[in-house]
Amino acid sequence: MKKTDLIVVGELNMDLIFNSIGGFPKIGTEIVAGAFEQVLGSSSAIMASNAAALGLSTNFVGVVGNDGFGNNIIKELQQLGVGVDFIKKSEQLKTGITVVMNYNEDRANVTYCGAMESLQSSDIPWEQLSTHRHFHLSNFFMQKGIRAEVPEIFKKAKQLGLTTSLDLQWDPTNTWQFDYTSCLPHVDIFMPNEAEIIALTGTSDLNSAIDKVLPHCQTLVIKMGNRGSWGITHKEHIKAAAYTNEQYVDSIGAGDSFNSGFIQAFLEDLPLQECLSQGNLMGAISTSAAGGTGAFQNQREFEKTKKRIIDSSLRK
Repeated sequence: MKKTDLIVVGELNMDLIFNSIGGFPKIGTEIVAGAFEQVLGSSSAIMASNAAALGLSTNFVGVVGNDGFGNNIIKELQQLGVGVDFIKKSEQLKTGITVVMNYNEDRANVTYCGAMESLQSSDIPWEQLSTHRHFHLSNFFMQKGIRAEVPEIFKKAKQLGLTTSLDLQWDPTNTWQFDYTSCLPHVDIFMPNEAEIIALTGTSDLNSAIDKVLPHCQTLVIKMGNRGSWGITHKEHIKAAAYTNEQYVDSIGAGDSFNSGFIQAFLEDLPLQECLSQGNLMGAISTSAAGGTGAFQNQREFEKTKKRIIDSSLRK
């Protein structure tokens, strides 16, 4: 029986996105946004949805509330081609929500975690995991219910024959309590961005952070925004240039879109250089529409945007 390409374990929430905002909010005052979008949020869901759009058969493991937002998330994931049989509904907790305030290429977020924190290791379909090729986990710090067990989760996934990847993401508490020395030996691809790996290691520069993490890694992939990405193993250090998007909308989900492109290429057994390039391209495409999945929902528009970005980058 053919295996499902990808299973993603992670958080689920809706994004309420405000654009064209007249300044930054201050206590006791009110400001106005010129544009608003309600879209599927969460780094994990964006990665899974865009991986499905790129042709990977994908299942999702997570928890939502038994409410309107939760129902909308499940419906949208289904419409985007993601399997939802392993998503639970909580009767006690509401679905997570993130308010996103965009300011040019930066943003400020406020998140209510809700049901996403209740995901447990026992919610992972261990008996069916071996029917998948690759296991991905995103946003470690937002998932209090499984954080202590994450090293063991990755170890079990590897024992069941899956390749694995981890996108740690930012720690809102800024304490960075993640035992990477015990976890990363079971992770095939560790995918932080530059700021995250520096904060995780408590170092002052990227090279020092790499030196601390690499002894425990199989493949370290560092996302560096408009400076591209860097793939590092014990045998090779490869940098891939970013792609240029001249019709920028927002950067929500760009790193998660990078993940989907990289994993797609990885599962095709492409060289590290091509995996990085594919990740960079998907990250750039993501910035051409609102939210993390908007640029991937219409195949014709996706192909037009892809060609435009490739052509524009070749002219640079």
